[in-house]
Amino acid sequence: MSAYIQLDNAICVPVELAERSYRVWIGPEVRHRLADVIPADVARVAVVTQSAVAAAGITVDPGVEHRVFIVDDGEQVKTLSRVEQLCSEFAQWGLTRKDAVVAVGGGAVTDLAGFVAAVYHRGVRVVYVSTTLLGQIDASVGGKTGVNLPEGKNLVGAFWQPLAVLCDTEALGTLSAAEMRSGLGEIAKYHFIGGSRADGLEDLSLAERIARCVQIKAEVVAADERESGRRAILNYGHTLAHALEAHGGYNLRHGEAVAIGLVYAAEVAKKMGRISAERVQEHRNVVSGYDLPCSLPPNADVKALLRLFSKDKKATEGVTFVLDGSNGVEPVTGLAPDMLLEVLEAIR
Repeated sequence: MSAYIQLDNAICVPVELAERSYRVWIGPEVRHRLADVIPADVARVAVVTQSAVAAAGITVDPGVEHRVFIVDDGEQVKTLSRVEQLCSEFAQWGLTRKDAVVAVGGGAVTDLAGFVAAVYHRGVRVVYVSTTLLGQIDASVGGKTGVNLPEGKNLVGAFWQPLAVLCDTEALGTLSAAEMRSGLGEIAKYHFIGGSRADGLEDLSLAERIARCVQIKAEVVAADERESGRRAILNYGHTLAHALEAHGGYNLRHGEAVAIGLVYAAEVAKKMGRISAERVQEHRNVVSGYDLPCSLPPNADVKALLRLFSKDKKATEGVTFVLDGSNGVEPVTGLAPDMLLEVLEAIR
């Protein structure tokens, strides 16, 4: 895998996907490089951003005719009705297949706008300008797009790779402490799926830490773009996380839910004899070191969470979890519901 490259005040990480390869730029004010990554044949750009991003004064200039479409903040914006609305607004404006979409904001807007780009005119080009820590290390890289259903998170979506990703670290200064912690939940995940590449992750500068996480994800995505096998490890901690989010109406931040999910997955792995108590404690130490929760919210309905496990996208052969073990983190199928419920009760 290619190492990341330091250029001027930015770090560049290549995502190697043959003809769909692209670069992820990380650094302060890299959003101002947007015009440089817009192809010369693009005449119009639809800029999709969030109200909080616009209010923070984070704007972009793609260097061509463009119109800004503002959507609400948060996971609640990821609906099929909002997809239809954006597609209609694009059509009314006259956006064509040769044009492009630029998503500016966090993971919710890149998920939404990326999916719209994937289906509008059967696919138009898209660039992500990621402004949250969670989006920069996870949602904006890898080509996954999607929206939610009442039955679960990200159940409708498509794989649609961006032309480029611009992770503007200056924009992180506009985030609340809670939003930054949410991003740290995804960084915690990389401590356990990155192997030797994750060593010393906590000692890096923020930009270097983001780059290292992107580098780990890019390596996994390059080996399994459409999640037919190894890519599932990127969902470590996410089966419980997605259930917690759906169960709570998305009032728990994604990174907080992932943190709890990491601890739960470790406890399940220990229950199955896959890892030791010491390895579980490593999980707890990393999660608590990022000031993230290790136990379920007090109002969590464990039986409702268990039912949601079967609606997870990985659940093709009964309940499936990504679990740690002697061979590293890997998907494990056919887990016993009674055991899963017992461990849920134990981490209240």
